[in-house]
Amino acid sequence: MKLLVICQYYNPEPFRISDICEALVEKGHHVTVLTGLPNYPEGKVLDNYRYGKNRKEVINGVNVIRSFEIGRGNSKVTLLLNYISFALSASLKALFMREKFDAVFVNQLSPVFMGVPAIVYKKKHKKKMLLYCLDIWPASLTAGGIKEGSLIYKFFHHLSRWIYTSADNVAVSSGMFIDYLGETIGVKTESILHLPQYAEQLFTEKVEVDRREHFNFVFAGNIGEMQSVQTIVHAAYELRNHTNIKFHIVGDGSKLAENKLLSKNLGLQNITFHGRKPLSEMPKYYSLADAMLITLKNDSTISSTLPGKVQSYMAAGKPIIGAINGEVNQIIKEAQCGLCCEAENDSELANLIVQFCESSEKDQMAFNSYDFYCKNYSKERFLNVLEDTLIKMEA
Repeated sequence: MKLLVICQYYNPEPFRISDICEALVEKGHHVTVLTGLPNYPEGKVLDNYRYGKNRKEVINGVNVIRSFEIGRGNSKVTLLLNYISFALSASLKALFMREKFDAVFVNQLSPVFMGVPAIVYKKKHKKKMLLYCLDIWPASLTAGGIKEGSLIYKFFHHLSRWIYTSADNVAVSSGMFIDYLGETIGVKTESILHLPQYAEQLFTEKVEVDRREHFNFVFAGNIGEMQSVQTIVHAAYELRNHTNIKFHIVGDGSKLAENKLLSKNLGLQNITFHGRKPLSEMPKYYSLADAMLITLKNDSTISSTLPGKVQSYMAAGKPIIGAINGEVNQIIKEAQCGLCCEAENDSELANLIVQFCESSEKDQMAFNSYDFYCKNYSKERFLNVLEDTLIKMEA
């Protein structure tokens, strides 16, 4: 097939869509990605993509076309401009694209606007569109402080409804998205399929590291408002006298500086911020961990998501300790792969960490974690479902 993939984020930005596209190429498909200018999570467009540079590339067999966008910056205003600028510029590129594709695949994170260029291409060329929803809109806005009854919310509700219902099929990464899209947005439930994310193969790699006489707990990923990394920092404060427990935060984002300052003000010696690392280095940090940490904001909408780091943690065969509600809380308990408490409860998170250190079930949790991944989230299963869906759409 000749596939047009639309996603605002792509390599070198750390999103799984890059691996998906490369895997589709390996399966013999021709893949073109319409994306933006790399600026996530730092908020500033990378130098080698500014001033018109590298607008067309071939990355590991994938044709990449980049549209103009304003960097995310560090404010809500610049973030909104970032969203709008990509939607407009990519829609113009989609409108004037001459190449004919068999189907359109949208990898929809925030914002939902990135579905607009796909609709433009779909309507012009009368092709079918699959939208992969990893973040539900407009529900996500409430987590950012926008009230459900406000004019802004109502506007985005109408926009989101138009985008989701314009798709011929909607795949969802979290089972909890299905009811919302069906009941609140009006997507036909028969057009929705559950397609959990997988983890890149490199997360299964084991690297020899010096673990010393410590229990190491690692958080990896974006450090933003929704991730509530301050919950980990406060838990580290609770455990400051446990000299055998160390915390490692690997990643970058809008709240990194704030969390580093919080740690400094609390005088913590048991937490290290490693910053953002390339994907190729992540096995080293995973191998360091006795258990991986996951936290999210205490919000009903955010709680319905299934962050991709869960699959990465499981693929690495690591126990998971979480202060998180909703879908992930249920999965950790169902898989029996770790311990979990309610979101933003730093004291209980600290208690769970001590409980884990004293537990005789660590190896069993690790086994359960990898076993659950293989049975539910394998890359092979994901690609088979995705490929079959796209082929049926072409027919």
